[in-house]
Amino acid sequence: MNIPNVLTVIRIALIPCIVVVYYLPYGWSLYGAAGIFAMAAATDWLDGYLARKLNQSTAFGAFLDPVADKLMVSVALVMLVESYADPFLTVPAVIIIGREIVISALREWMAELGKRASVAVSIIGKLKTMLQMLAIFLLLGTVPGSTGAYVGEVTLYAAAVLTLWSMWMYLRAAWPDLVKDL
Repeated sequence: MNIPNVLTVIRIALIPCIVVVYYLPYGWSLYGAAGIFAMAAATDWLDGYLARKLNQSTAFGAFLDPVADKLMVSVALVMLVESYADPFLTVPAVIIIGREIVISALREWMAELGKRASVAVSIIGKLKTMLQMLAIFLLLGTVPGSTGAYVGEVTLYAAAVLTLWSMWMYLRAAWPDLVKDL
């Protein structure tokens, strides 16, 4: 177990903490949940940086890191959809969660074909993740209907647009293999 992998495990362990703190009946709970989410999001950047810098990339880390990200984002989006109870927020949340399911399945299938590299993470995917994390941080830390929540919703829509764009790029790259047996 190396430092990057420990950070990834910590990120997963912080997910229930975000949920518990978010629902606490205190005035500071939204800020606390947003703060914990920000710490967890920072470990995403830090574990990748350290894995490359210290040459500590592992198969376990390559598997667990994207799982941790998807869990963290999906759990937070589900909580926010429940709290906001607003179709305006639900639409990008469904797009983001749905894309993660489709691309995870596509990557698994492409790996079985030995073509995992054709659906590797792109710069658009990294930008999408950054916008998702920022949007979720803003939405967790603000009250629905506030200016901060509005900025968070707009940012989430920007992330959803990048989500669709990156999904299109991945599907386009895999399309010849997807339709080969039709």
